[in-house]
Amino acid sequence: MWRVATARAWAACLRPPRQGRAPGPRSGSRGAATVAVEPAAGLADEPVATKVLGLAAGQRVTLRGLVVNEQGCLFDSCAHYLADSRGEVDLSRDTSQGGDYTGVEPMGLFWSLSPAGMERPYQRLVPKQVKTPMKVEVSVHQGHSHPGSIPGQVLAKANVERWFTARGVRRIRLKEGSVRGSLFLPSGDGPFPGVIDMFGDEGGLIEFRSSLLATRGFAALSLPYFDFEDLPTVMKDLHLEYFEEAARFLQRHPKVKGPGIGVIGTGKGAELAFSMITFLPQVVAAVCISGCSANTVAALHYGELTLPGLRFDMSKISISETGVFDIFDALDDPMDPANSHCLIPIEEAEGHFLLVVGEDDRNWKSSLFAKMAIERLRQHGKDNFKLLSYPGAGHRIDPPFLPFCSVALDCVLGLPILGGGERRAHAHAQEHSWGKIQEFLHLHLG
Repeated sequence: MWRVATARAWAACLRPPRQGRAPGPRSGSRGAATVAVEPAAGLADEPVATKVLGLAAGQRVTLRGLVVNEQGCLFDSCAHYLADSRGEVDLSRDTSQGGDYTGVEPMGLFWSLSPAGMERPYQRLVPKQVKTPMKVEVSVHQGHSHPGSIPGQVLAKANVERWFTARGVRRIRLKEGSVRGSLFLPSGDGPFPGVIDMFGDEGGLIEFRSSLLATRGFAALSLPYFDFEDLPTVMKDLHLEYFEEAARFLQRHPKVKGPGIGVIGTGKGAELAFSMITFLPQVVAAVCISGCSANTVAALHYGELTLPGLRFDMSKISISETGVFDIFDALDDPMDPANSHCLIPIEEAEGHFLLVVGEDDRNWKSSLFAKMAIERLRQHGKDNFKLLSYPGAGHRIDPPFLPFCSVALDCVLGLPILGGGERRAHAHAQEHSWGKIQEFLHLHLG
């Protein structure tokens, strides 16, 4: 009942005023308030410009972002602003006084979106499909209202579409031998640099990064490896031959320039990227985001070779008073000599590595793992790596402006897992790393 009441209150606040009775700003203003967000429809990895006009000088307003995801869950954000002497607010120059973020943050309303108070907490706002845009409503409200509270009277609002694929990008669903997934091809004749894209142990087909890479000129293969179609439903033993078949398919595709391809992975996907560039000659560049250079959890097989998986020690998991699980110390130490058989021999790789880590990752010790990988490469006379290490960033470093989520529900266990990070620092890490990832891939793939 409380959820229905709260939703009705939100709807009343966001309902546009009746025509001819729009609430005007305080005396001294030039007319009814308006908010403009430009472009109104654009790519999700590009910034927007948000301005409010027609306020009174010094007027206190709250700007709010509102999204309903594909499952019907509500996500919101808010920030407090003061109009300048002209009755204007410009998010590119004006400072948020409070709310979900402070300071000058032109995209703060987007990366601070989180589940509304009526929703189940710890949900992550990521697009499940890329054919339609993520729609964001930006509204301006009278006064300063705090996160989670019912906002003041609506003064103006605008709708924004955030697209994860550009016009002309082609999406091809794959059933090639044992390989499953989606291939995204840029518009034009090509050929294009080819990249395989993988995520972590959430499983399934995750396409938004691949589709954005295609908008930036890459032929990108979103590659699931369990919990999709006829793939195994859970992540048990993995066979590198599956990933080798995917690499060969992409390398031989007529729209892919070659001779080598790249891989990008997050979490378990980064770990698989380490293995692919080490063992597969087709792979010449690997972007490893928050990964470990030892094999973890599921054994990895390749021909006669088997790399056992490091295990998680359940006794080292701590649970906060709010029921959030901290697994930071739970993974077995990859540098313990007893675990040497789990290490991926990355020193044998002929290609190049880009390691991307958040120094406040609490999912596991990705910053330490990156330092260990670099030390191992250096011990073997290798300098084929670059490190992007971000203070204050957490575990999952996605393309820019996607909402930060310091605690997320584990897709398998349904439990809240601490990912770490500070909202503003993590958002800046996502924006900076996205450009550097593209530079790295273009440098080594052409």
